[in-house]
Amino acid sequence: MSALREILDRIEAARPPGGSPVRLLAVSKGQPVERIAALAAQGQRHFGENYVQEALVKIAALAGRGLVWHLIGPLQSNKCADAARHFDRVESLDRAKLVPLLAAARPADLAPLEVLVQVKLDDEATKSGARPAEVPELCRLVASEPRLSLRGLMTIPRPDPDLAVRRARFADLKALFDALRRDFPSIDTLSMGMSEDFETAIAEGATEVRIGTALFGPRPG
Repeated sequence: MSALREILDRIEAARPPGGSPVRLLAVSKGQPVERIAALAAQGQRHFGENYVQEALVKIAALAGRGLVWHLIGPLQSNKCADAARHFDRVESLDRAKLVPLLAAARPADLAPLEVLVQVKLDDEATKSGARPAEVPELCRLVASEPRLSLRGLMTIPRPDPDLAVRRARFADLKALFDALRRDFPSIDTLSMGMSEDFETAIAEGATEVRIGTALFGPRPG
């Protein structure tokens, strides 16, 4: 069985009866074009990149294959134009000043850029993300821009060894997600869970999980 098939089967087994479908986002940071192409040949379409400049090379090399590119790493102001022009979805919006920059740079001949707000649920100095209290206003700003499409929330909780702690964080984000959907009906994506905890995230309501090494194997060198 391929690694892709194994992960897809585990995702389906973790999904609660009657729950929403769960998208697999293949995290291709640090992976060569050849490995991405091989996974795409097996049917994987959604790929997540952390660094804009690294991703631009891959996006160009794999153009015409119907792949969907997600930016999942921290976004700097000076990278907004490239992100808006070349990605299909930005999942790491975490502050208001990025909203007009992304909107202004999104080409008119492309569909609106899909945006997720990244939420910071823990007090980790090295982690990006908006505080939960800041999220409704960020969502309002995104929703007000015609060249952007508000689609949901993303989080990367602290990798606590106690899975119950991570489960509680996932539940917190699901509660915020549900509250926001009452005001923003376009929201449909709850991106949380990675290789070591994606089944727990799905049990708590994730509609997208981000898997890297388990799909690709170790990153080269």
